[in-house]
Amino acid sequence: MLHTVAKLHYESDMSQVQIAKQLGLSTATISRLLQKARAEGIVRIEVRDIFAPDALGAQLASRLGLKQVIAVDAPTTGILTALAAPLSRLLQDQNLSKESVLMVGWGRTVSAIIDAGLPQMPGVAVVPSTGGMSQHAQHFQSNEFCRRAAEVTGGVPHFIHAPYLPAPEALDFFLADSSVQASVGLWNRIDVAVVGIGLPYGLDRPTSGASDRPDPDLADSAGDVVRHYFDRDGRIIHWRGEGQMIAVSCQQLRATPLVIGIAVGEPKVPSIIGAARAKLVNALITDTRTAEAVLDALARES
Repeated sequence: MLHTVAKLHYESDMSQVQIAKQLGLSTATISRLLQKARAEGIVRIEVRDIFAPDALGAQLASRLGLKQVIAVDAPTTGILTALAAPLSRLLQDQNLSKESVLMVGWGRTVSAIIDAGLPQMPGVAVVPSTGGMSQHAQHFQSNEFCRRAAEVTGGVPHFIHAPYLPAPEALDFFLADSSVQASVGLWNRIDVAVVGIGLPYGLDRPTSGASDRPDPDLADSAGDVVRHYFDRDGRIIHWRGEGQMIAVSCQQLRATPLVIGIAVGEPKVPSIIGAARAKLVNALITDTRTAEAVLDALARES
């Protein structure tokens, strides 16, 4: 009875009078049951601290071990566009030049960020994070992301004319191509990377292409960065494509001075935690709602 009353009141948002009528009890009895539920720990009422966006970002950076977290306080509508301004400021602070390398990931979030605008970085080398994908959707086109980012920033695009996951017997053939070698060689000296943090496998899996058929090895994944899948504790999952992709490696990402992950939405909470623990990102741009949800999830763990 305690659980029933507590659920009706706190989860279904029913008043004590409504619960009393539904259960055929007096309101005084419902009141006593709710008090007993709190006393026995069935219900816990917590007054949360409210943080300004800067303080919220600093707290989340500390909890996740990241260099920096920027939490944007903006309405849900147009949130991806709102993330572009802090990203631009962060990129400007890096003072990238003609000797610098900017790597751009792919996905809807990164696409929206590029559309919203990036700062001018004349001459910077812009390289995609992977070879091409078989999906037709615009947000999977890594070379196109590279072209658009270079166009916006005034940088120089370096394309990778090879599939991201070739047949095993064709991998060495593509990597032997001089133009592919020149582009993927830039991954060894990336200064800044901008990447999306993917949802847990199965929630946003591509729907076409033989190379992207369901993989049971990824059932427990919490998310991915550049198709490097990880669990919630940050362990890399060695699926059939890990180590066989034409893609920036985990080691190259970890060696990059600044890898900015961009992610919003409560479904990405485990993805953000896993990406930080895997050390595939060392900075994060998100919104305040997502940042608070991540802190809540970390608090529940502890």
